[in-house]
Amino acid sequence: MSKIKQRVVGCGVPECVTMYHLSAIPIVKRIMKILPLKEWTRRLGVLAFSATAALVSCAPVSQAAPDYDQIGKQFSLVLQNAHFTRGRFSQKMYEKFLESYLRNVDPQRLYFSEEDVQMLRERYGTSFGDYLLASETRTLAVELYTEYSTRALHHIAQAEKRLKEYEKQLPAFDSDRTTPRSRRKLPRAANKAALEQAWRDMVDDMVLTEVLRRENVARLAAEKGKPDPNANELPVAEKLQARIKRLRNEVQEADTDDMVAKLLNAVALSYDPHSDYMGAREEQRFKDMIKASIVGIGAQLREDDDGSTRIEGIVKGGPAAKSGQLKLGDRIVAVDSANTGNWTDIMYLSIDKVVDLIRGKKGVPVRLRVLNAESGEQKEVVIVRDEVPMSESLASAKVVDVHREGKEPYRVGILTLPSFYIDLDSGDVRCASDVKKLLQRMNKEGVKGLVVDLRFNGGGSLDEVRKMVGFFTGAGPVVQVRDSRGHIERLTVSGRQLFKGEVVVITNKLSASASEIFAGAMADYGRAVIVGDESTYGKGTVQIPRSLSDYMPYFASQEGCGMIKVTVQKFYRINGASTQLKGVESDIVLPMSTAALPIGEAEMDYAMPYDEIAPAGHYVKNPHLARILPELRRRSAIRVAGDKDLQYSKWFIDYRRRITEQNTDSLNKEVRRKEDAELRRIQRANDEERKPRYAAMAEQDARNFTIYRLTLDDVQADKLPIASKDDEEKYMESAEDPEEALEDDVDYPSNLDPILREALHIVRDMMDLR
Repeated sequence: MSKIKQRVVGCGVPECVTMYHLSAIPIVKRIMKILPLKEWTRRLGVLAFSATAALVSCAPVSQAAPDYDQIGKQFSLVLQNAHFTRGRFSQKMYEKFLESYLRNVDPQRLYFSEEDVQMLRERYGTSFGDYLLASETRTLAVELYTEYSTRALHHIAQAEKRLKEYEKQLPAFDSDRTTPRSRRKLPRAANKAALEQAWRDMVDDMVLTEVLRRENVARLAAEKGKPDPNANELPVAEKLQARIKRLRNEVQEADTDDMVAKLLNAVALSYDPHSDYMGAREEQRFKDMIKASIVGIGAQLREDDDGSTRIEGIVKGGPAAKSGQLKLGDRIVAVDSANTGNWTDIMYLSIDKVVDLIRGKKGVPVRLRVLNAESGEQKEVVIVRDEVPMSESLASAKVVDVHREGKEPYRVGILTLPSFYIDLDSGDVRCASDVKKLLQRMNKEGVKGLVVDLRFNGGGSLDEVRKMVGFFTGAGPVVQVRDSRGHIERLTVSGRQLFKGEVVVITNKLSASASEIFAGAMADYGRAVIVGDESTYGKGTVQIPRSLSDYMPYFASQEGCGMIKVTVQKFYRINGASTQLKGVESDIVLPMSTAALPIGEAEMDYAMPYDEIAPAGHYVKNPHLARILPELRRRSAIRVAGDKDLQYSKWFIDYRRRITEQNTDSLNKEVRRKEDAELRRIQRANDEERKPRYAAMAEQDARNFTIYRLTLDDVQADKLPIASKDDEEKYMESAEDPEEALEDDVDYPSNLDPILREALHIVRDMMDLR
């Protein structure tokens, strides 16, 4: 969980406002060990760029002053004319724009009271869009951000004052006060006084959470006879002041580009959750996100509580690794972007701003001022930026030989696809061509059944997924798209079927967009059994990125215009159903970690509605899977009922749903201690049960399985290599979490998590029933 510090509570809200007590995080992490979450941070990044741990990329960003007023005007015209709804600016829309802006900058309702919102409605509710159309975008962006930052800085100052008082004496935490875990769906505070009370409660929750976290870590260290990793940390109040200071800096460091981006993005989001505006910096991040390589130094960064930026990971074979000058745990405190002696202090600077400073062109050096992880000694390092292959983001596979006593062995494959990636700049890297190579090699290896793992796959290129479906179905329609005029186009694929064996597709609530097209098409053809969460994410819309520079007047500045990503179509399965809101339902539902999370299109503001169209012609659904599905479900249910890990997952899902629904944290230390103690008791019992069972499973797996690695580097090998645990660490060297080192790690056998193992059983059943 320490590496999952996504901004789940939105812009400008301290990390304490999460769905878990931070004191319980070491326990929760261990509970979630058996769940398929090991690549949580990276795969979530497919849906939204992670701001807390970013691979430093380096594409040039324009330095010329953009014409924000013209950008806003052209953005408004493109949005109205290109969006699927063709929604025109109106008084009703202006009120919606303002509400969207407030939700964007204040998702947890901690900065604006109901009184504030009413004042802003009176001032901007009837004229919001007029500013954009009248070329006054910059004026509105600055005014609204000032309203936000003034309130934010006031409450931040109050938090700092309260924490300063706690330096002398921490509170006893013996009252019966409570505070919400999330305020997103609660009514706004009535006035400033009510907001200030909410902040006092939140600060106390931060302090209590940190106190209990340290108690738990110290207790665990003592039990293990190891030193307490938090022994040299700053006192509680001082550490939290450092976090608040970073929050203050994030509010204060915003430039006009940031202010305009927040404004225009809020307008786009009020049309639907997937239309947005990206300034020049964010545009480059978007391009980096959907391709499989970037230009940079090859280091994973993380904001540190002391204000510096910590090296959390180093890509093997990347520029930083080759230079040998950076070590895990080193802290960057200043950056000289052009290596000219012009230093920028990055203490308490947001991670996005740090990334922007380290950007540059391939072959151009960047100079970093770094504090050594062990000695704290300051040094300067120069690293030449270069291409960084993102091999962990590429398609990969495994081939599994399954040996059964007294029966013929059989061979199955596992295809893992993190995203439907494509390099928009060069077009050289495409997931469909990579998957084709892997499937061809699996055919050569005699693979008869296949598991396609799309968990956490947030989508990507529509054209790539279209091609991929054809590998399993052969020629025919794949998906239908409808534009704002009602015109329906059926996207087809040609060519022969490449893989003819049995197929299971694993999805979860974070499988979205292109993943849903793939899963839906495979289900509609009767080509695969879909397993996983009850349904996928539920994104059934198509966006097209448009550079606003193409729409600027001839004499206006073309620099730094950014990009609008606008929803222009809805897509439908070939059976006529939309995936919008409902997603793709699983044929066999399995207990997965994501089931308890309040995520999905239905949770998003301004989501477009579900609808249906006529089914596509010229496709035939194979009836075989429908005939055997009841038996597949029966067999799976028996296994799941007897699988202690999956039953434990069910318990944890219920627990997680319960605390989410309660949405209340106690501010009483003894109450929280009892809650944590109960979690520890459950976890200890689980650990004790798992140790001997996992050891026995490992011995059994050694007899029953032979697992071969199949990456893109292996497709031409004479013989596939045996897969090993080290393969998981092949891409990046990552820093060890000192708190995780105190835990009794019990690795699930054979690198096959419980969901993947059950999917392999279902493939075997399909082969037997065939």
